[in-house]
Amino acid sequence: MPSDVKEFLRQAAMQVGAGGSAGFVEVCIMHPLDLVKTRLQLQASPTAGATKSTAYYNGVFDCIRKMAKSEGVFSLYKGILPPVLVETPKRAVKFLTFEQYKRFFMFGSDKPTPLTFSLAGLGAGVTEAILVNPFEMVKVTLQANKNKMVQVPSTWAVTKQIINESGFGLNGLNRGLTATIGRNGVFNMIYFGFYHSVKGIVPEYKVQRMIANVVTRVWLGRTLDPVKEFLRKVGIGFVSGTLGSIVNIPFDVAKSRIQGPQPIPGQVKYRTTFGSMMIVAREEGFAALYKGLTPKVMRLGPGGAIMLVVYDYVYAFLDDYFK
Repeated sequence: MPSDVKEFLRQAAMQVGAGGSAGFVEVCIMHPLDLVKTRLQLQASPTAGATKSTAYYNGVFDCIRKMAKSEGVFSLYKGILPPVLVETPKRAVKFLTFEQYKRFFMFGSDKPTPLTFSLAGLGAGVTEAILVNPFEMVKVTLQANKNKMVQVPSTWAVTKQIINESGFGLNGLNRGLTATIGRNGVFNMIYFGFYHSVKGIVPEYKVQRMIANVVTRVWLGRTLDPVKEFLRKVGIGFVSGTLGSIVNIPFDVAKSRIQGPQPIPGQVKYRTTFGSMMIVAREEGFAALYKGLTPKVMRLGPGGAIMLVVYDYVYAFLDDYFK
C-alpha cells in the first residue's frame, strides 16, 4: 500500500475514533438540557392560544422541576437512545468530513484560513444533518411525550409507528430535513470557523523548563502548561458553541415545530423551515424564535467545549499510540 494512502487511512481512523469519543461523552453529560430545550420550543406562547397549566414551563429550572415531579426524575433522559446510537458515527462523520472539506476549501493557500474553517464546518454540518435527521425525528417525538417514563413507548416502537404512518420520506422519518440542515450547517460553520481561527491567534500557554543545581542551570526549552492549555481550549470551545447556538436557534425552533406534534391533530401547521419561522414570529412574536436558547447555550456552550477538547486529546493520544 502506498505510504500516502496508508497515512490518509491512519489519520481518518484517528479522526473517526476521536470524533466518536467526543460525541459519546458530550451527549451522555448534556442530554437533559437538550430535552428541556425541545420542551420549551414545542410549547406555544399563551398569546398564541396555549393555556398555562401544570404542563406549561416558565423556564429551564421550572421545566426540570415539573418534569421530575409529574414524569419522574429519569424523564430527563427521555429520547437519549437515538442520540447515543447516532452520536458516535455522527461526530465521527462531522470531524472526518471537516478535515476533508478543509482540504477542498484551501483556495490555493498554503495553510487554512478562517474562510476555509467556516466553509469546511458548513459542509460537515450539512453532511452530519443528512445522516442524523431520522434519529432527530424519533428523538423529538419521544421528548414531546409527557407521560411517565414507564408509559413512554420504546425507541423502536416510535420508529415503526412513524414509518407505518408516514414512511421514510420528507413527511415521515425524514420530516424536517431542511431545518436540520440549516441548524447543523449554520452551527458548525460558526463552531469550527471561530474555534480554529481563534485557537491559531491566541497563543499556547508554555512554561520554561530547567534543571537547576548549586553550580549551574541547564535550560531545556519551553513546554506546554497542561492546565492553562486545557483552560484555553475549553474557553475558546465554550465561546464557539455559544455563538453557534445563538445564531442557529431559529432553525432549531422550526425543526422542533415541524418534527413535533402539530397543534391540531390531523392538520399540518408547521410544514417548511422558513414558513414555520414566519408563523412563530407572527403569532408569538420574534422573540419566540429564540425559545429554548438558555438550555441550548447551557448545553452547547460547555458541550461544544467538551467535544473539541475530548477530540483534541483523544486524537493526540491515538496519534502517539499508532506512530
